[in-house]
This record gives sequence, structure tokens and C-alpha cells, in this order.
Amino acid sequence: MDIKYQKRLAADILKCGKDRVWVDDTMLDEVVEAITREEVRHLIDNDVIQKKPVKGNSRGRHRYKKEQKRKGRRSGHGKRKGKKTAREPSKQNWTKRIRSIRRELKYLRDEGYIDRTTYRKFYKKAKGGTFTDKSDMLLHLKMEGDLEEDYEHPEEDNDG
Repeated sequence: MDIKYQKRLAADILKCGKDRVWVDDTMLDEVVEAITREEVRHLIDNDVIQKKPVKGNSRGRHRYKKEQKRKGRRSGHGKRKGKKTAREPSKQNWTKRIRSIRRELKYLRDEGYIDRTTYRKFYKKAKGGTFTDKSDMLLHLKMEGDLEEDYEHPEEDNDG
């Protein structure tokens, strides 16, 4: 039984696409006989012809993935594109490093652990990129004998 025409009319009346028109299989004889808009409208009122709901895409998988990324998962080598410096610019890396070194140097000078000349010497070395990080700078200070061997920053902040 061909109900293309009735589906087209129903789609027009229901203001939706032909694919969203649902027809009750048990009442196909009545649907085939309906050839006017009025008859199709009557079938719609009797729920023989209905409009299917709009199908959406589930966001569940996306939400799960987003939650995992928030936890720091899914960021291994296979997920990365671009160089290391594209993900965190080298300048940003340098800024973070030099600030922590200079902060530590200022603390050492102000608390009297090192004198002004040592401060200035190590400040210049830090600017020249001698130290990889704060702990490296402290190691150099201890090796040169400008700082006690058992020195450790009182309120240790782990930022570099």
C-alpha cells in the first residue's frame, strides 16, 4: 500500500519533514482511503497519524570525556599536536622559573642569609640562565659556601 501522498499531506499539516510522520500500521486501510487534507487532519486528531519527536544526539559520552580531561586524563603523547613550546610557550616557562628564583634570592638577602654582593652576583647568573630552577640555584649557593648546607626555605612554595 502506497501512502506517500498521505505522508506528504500530513507532513505539511504537522509542519515537519516526511520522515517524522508516523502512521499506525493497524489502520493502514483508513490512511489509504484518506485523500483530502480534511480526512488526513481527522486521522491526525484520532492519533492514527502522529509527529515523531525530534531525535537529538546524546551528550553523555562528551560529558564523560570532558570530566576525564578535567581530572588531567586523556592528555598523553598521542593526544598532543604541536611542540612542547606550542602548548606552553618557552617565554611563559622562563617567566615562571626566573620569578621563583628572584623571589628566593630576595628572601635570602632580606633575611640575612646572603649579603648584597652575593645577591647581585647570583641575580646576574640567574638572568644569564645559569640555573635550571630554584633548587639548582640553592645548590650553587651551597657549593660556593655562601649558604649553610642544611638551609631550607621555611614556607616552602612549590612553584618552581
